[in-house]
Amino acid sequence: MRIREQSRQAFSAIRDFGALPEDSEEVRLRKSILSVAGLSTALALIFLFAPIYFVYDEPRTGLIYLGFAFFVILNILLFGLWHKSYRATVLVLACSSLPTHWLGAIELGGFYNSHGVLLWGLFFPVLSALIYFNLRSAIFWFVIYAGGIVAIIFLTPSLREVNNIPPLVAQLLLAQNILISSAFALGIMIYFVAQRDLAFSLLRGEQEKSERLLLNILPADIAALLKEDDQTIAEHYEGASILFADVVDFTPMSAQLQPTELVNLLNELFSELDQLVEVHGLEKIKTIGDAYMVAAGVPRPRRDHAHALARLALDIRALVSQREFSGHKITFRIGINSGPVVAGVIGRKKFIYDLWGDAVNTASRMESHGQPNTIQITETSYNLLHRDFVCESGGTIEVKGKGAMPVWYLMAENPANLP
Repeated sequence: MRIREQSRQAFSAIRDFGALPEDSEEVRLRKSILSVAGLSTALALIFLFAPIYFVYDEPRTGLIYLGFAFFVILNILLFGLWHKSYRATVLVLACSSLPTHWLGAIELGGFYNSHGVLLWGLFFPVLSALIYFNLRSAIFWFVIYAGGIVAIIFLTPSLREVNNIPPLVAQLLLAQNILISSAFALGIMIYFVAQRDLAFSLLRGEQEKSERLLLNILPADIAALLKEDDQTIAEHYEGASILFADVVDFTPMSAQLQPTELVNLLNELFSELDQLVEVHGLEKIKTIGDAYMVAAGVPRPRRDHAHALARLALDIRALVSQREFSGHKITFRIGINSGPVVAGVIGRKKFIYDLWGDAVNTASRMESHGQPNTIQITETSYNLLHRDFVCESGGTIEVKGKGAMPVWYLMAENPANLP
């Protein structure tokens, strides 16, 4: 158990060798690959490949790889203890790796007698360039790597015909070199596949966040149109209903509250209204200070737009009469009007879906000229609702910009229509 723990600690030390506190996760991963792969390669050369060449009387080849192994260790130590630049270390090892394998192949008698030592050239120059630099660098090193192989093949007839490595050992070394280089290639592929999957996962997450944010700003149908085509979105609706709700005596109330308390109160209140709007299948347009604007019949036309909005208004009045918000009792003035509107998206960055037209202005006037805890509606809305809702005449009022207008108060839904 103690040996296992010591081994884990040693691996962690090697893995984090050269890492800095300010390094990102990606940089730490790249440095870990360099430290682990570099030291693993050096140890394999020192304790496996070089001894084989010495044992089978190929001392110059053994010295070539032994020297390269210590050169790798030296550069890893310089990287981890001094400059911390993994790119510089990779570049130095790439520039020294290919000549080392070329010399080893030439010393053993060429391409066919060197039992695949040239395959190691794929690791530091080519595959490392993919991780630490870019595709162009990897292609550059691959061209040099391939050129070296071609050159060694053409040089083979002028080199020694045989070496002192027994055929069985040579076959085992060939198999080993193929498997090890393939394992490195597989490791690189796994790394890039993992990076790709991570990138796709992060991209999907960001897309979902953007989608949620967009749907919080715009109606779903409008958001879909905006994503498909970056054109001006504007539509005329012959029949729609608009509701404005405003908190009574909000200004003196806000003067008595701390900023955080005020924001919490409005957030709690409007969150409840948002849920009601969603339940009724209507479209919240915006909030303006303490005012709340909802529409029915846009962006999806519906014949019962006035009825749907009337039911929402009654539920809003019931909600605020039954509970407190952040410890405060709230009273609304609510105004409703029906008629043609123009709806569209304005802005390119902080865009908003909004409504325009006389019907919208009149709905706002119904709210501002209304009484606390009442739902004041215009004659247009009354004509659409009076058969199915209980309405009381509010007489005639003087409306700014409109003159004298008859108004009604929406009281309740007709009991005969209730389930």
